[in-house]
Amino acid sequence: MAYQQSRGGFRPRTNSAPRTSGGGGGNFSRGRGGRSGGSRGPVKKYINPSKFINQATPKAEEIAYVPTHKFTDFAFGSQLQHNIAKKGYESPSSIQDQAITHILEGKDVIGIANTGTGKTAAFLLPIIEHQTGVSLRPSVLIIAPTRELAQQIDEEFRAFAQGLDLYSALVVGGMPAERQIRDLKRRPHFIIGTPGRLKDLMNRRHINLENINTLVLDEADRMLDMGFLPDIRAIVTETPRERQTLLFSATITPEITAIINNFSKSPVTVSVRTSETNEHIEQDVIEARDKAHKVELLTEMLRDRDLYDKVLVFGETKFGVQRLSDHLDNSGISAIAIHGNKNQSQRARALKQFKDGRVRVMVATDVAARGLDIPNVSHVINFDTPQTYDDYIHRIGRTGRGGASGHAHTFIDSRR
Repeated sequence: MAYQQSRGGFRPRTNSAPRTSGGGGGNFSRGRGGRSGGSRGPVKKYINPSKFINQATPKAEEIAYVPTHKFTDFAFGSQLQHNIAKKGYESPSSIQDQAITHILEGKDVIGIANTGTGKTAAFLLPIIEHQTGVSLRPSVLIIAPTRELAQQIDEEFRAFAQGLDLYSALVVGGMPAERQIRDLKRRPHFIIGTPGRLKDLMNRRHINLENINTLVLDEADRMLDMGFLPDIRAIVTETPRERQTLLFSATITPEITAIINNFSKSPVTVSVRTSETNEHIEQDVIEARDKAHKVELLTEMLRDRDLYDKVLVFGETKFGVQRLSDHLDNSGISAIAIHGNKNQSQRARALKQFKDGRVRVMVATDVAARGLDIPNVSHVINFDTPQTYDDYIHRIGRTGRGGASGHAHTFIDSRR
């Protein structure tokens, strides 16, 4: 198969639609090899490779949102206003502008918003205002689908809560439970965590939720996708019925509607979601004979530092992702891996290195596909095809953000 260089990188000379490649990325020897990296997950759905091909169209110019408030208009105390100004916030985003007042009024709120729209501040700021002076603790429970998102929320909380004598405990897997138990014994105001570790520490009687007055479910659709609904139900059952519930999601599905009906009372819906068609992302396929050929092609592509500036590569298994990252790094291409076998501090460090530009390539499992705002990703490369087309959309949505151009390549099997 012949390839040609283009502005987006390597492209096949034909847009034929052969079958999609098998996954793993862990076996770099010639031949098809077996799948590496642990037990088989869900059966991968067939995706016609033609769906991985798209000639980018210019992104439609969005009409700038004109907020009806400034942050100084909201009923926040002086210290909180100082912290907001210190972060450089002046005019709220659409979700902040429309949700903050409702939350300050104590209403249940359903927020429908894209990732990267400022929804974390939309719920944190009014909650922080409410919790000042509250003596019964912990009083706020924030549940997020991934360690990284929970950590981002905790970092934002700490910045906004400076000088207010409000404290948090981060309760997530991949980190020593002992330290989290120590933090919980200090009776923090906020518990921010992921469902699995929260439920574990509840079962071990280290978390008591009887004084929770505010519950936040962030990225509820993602938590359902990850199978967390039973854990969430078990956790929420332990909170008082009289509480404020805030739910944020990118989509409203029948399952999300059921959660809303079960967990909230007469909620106000704030929808600021914009369409995410990814039509502005240049998408194409790259044919490879086998895994070794894929590695060879990928390595050749990534040697072009000018074209492939900041690249997110997706693989299917934890073992395969780590091995591919090590191979690239040993080939002189600065790369880091992020996957479920890394503990939280390792994942946070890897993410920071990639965000700060200290490494040019991050190789990831789908743990990084949603919920993380990684700026200026020039290319997304699907070394292994995703499980579903929805996963594909979420993966490539890491590039072409904020009106920038983006490129996505997907490796597929060459024609026999």
